[in-house]
Amino acid sequence: MDVRARKLLEKLLRDSDKADAGVRSRSAALTSSSLKAYRSERSLQAKESFETTMQAARAQGAISLAWSDAQERNGFITRVDLVDPRALAAFLGHTPLVDVLADAEARFAPYLERFPVLNEVLQRWSQLRTVRSLTPASVSDWLDAVKVIDSARETPPAAGAMPIREASYRLFKDSKRIEKLAGPVDVLLCGSVESAPRASAAVWGELGLFREQHPALLAGNVVVRRERVTACLDMPYSGLPADTVLGLDSVPHQVMSIENMTTFHSEARRRNTENVLILYTAGMPSPAWRTMYGRILRDVPEGTPIFHWGDVDEGGFRIAAALAREARAAGHTLLPWNMHPDDVPSDVRCKATPYVLGRIQHFAAAAGWSELGKAVVVAGFTVEQEGLV
Repeated sequence: MDVRARKLLEKLLRDSDKADAGVRSRSAALTSSSLKAYRSERSLQAKESFETTMQAARAQGAISLAWSDAQERNGFITRVDLVDPRALAAFLGHTPLVDVLADAEARFAPYLERFPVLNEVLQRWSQLRTVRSLTPASVSDWLDAVKVIDSARETPPAAGAMPIREASYRLFKDSKRIEKLAGPVDVLLCGSVESAPRASAAVWGELGLFREQHPALLAGNVVVRRERVTACLDMPYSGLPADTVLGLDSVPHQVMSIENMTTFHSEARRRNTENVLILYTAGMPSPAWRTMYGRILRDVPEGTPIFHWGDVDEGGFRIAAALAREARAAGHTLLPWNMHPDDVPSDVRCKATPYVLGRIQHFAAAAGWSELGKAVVVAGFTVEQEGLV
């Protein structure tokens, strides 16, 4: 097959896919501009090689040809129109896009109820768009991402965090496979193709996987009960393995979780002598951290204020929704801290899209903060927590 002719036929097939996806209004055809190099060809052998390939595609019923001369061999091809995209795909050895998408939909079908975001992935692909740079050829990556999430969720929190390469080898017999799946795993966890990509460590931390395990950071003038030691937290904070924190042996006046490290360090220095407990979530907290949080809250008397201070964005409210579930299970109500639009200076506000605002409203409602969610939608902006310190 002539290389130059093949490239143009592949372009013709791509243009057909674009027309089907609604991103191209004109019908697929190769006109004089596309055929300029061929029509300027001075080598008879090269000219005939090009035409032989085009005529072979026509013989398969894939295209039609217009010539400058009634005697084909005496003239040049002036136009190539697509007749049958499926026939052209077969001629080129490609699988038609419609078949690729149908196969992806069939393979995703068992997981659509639990991961409805896969419908958004399919829709993006049908529009010839990628998701985290992934095309329909990545279906196996998405299915492996489902396996990673299911495996992590089936692991009891009491088992603690697991080294990511050990988990990868157990699941795939390939110690590095999971680390290649950060993009699809992140999308499945966030439930949105438009969510901002997170650092890989944050994605794996949410599932209780790690390359380097980090302790839970706690601050305040409170006494923490552990497996071997019961003692007051050090100043300005203490770092402890989450699964060794069993509860509290003193009664704080307030408990506050903080999403971002900069804000946590600032509050830990400012308030470490107060009878409060401040916890750093490190973004979306791990299963072990959330289990520790539940144990701590069960030692806190009903009516004690339980606050969360996070980003005023989709991720911040998603974290709040997860913490609110743990708080409710422990008999408490999670309250927002400095997350109302009125608390945000105008110079740190970032305009948000309607889609993101809708996601914020969804997670705010899940946290029990419906009125706050509505206020953020009306305000129409987001802000990272560091802008509020």
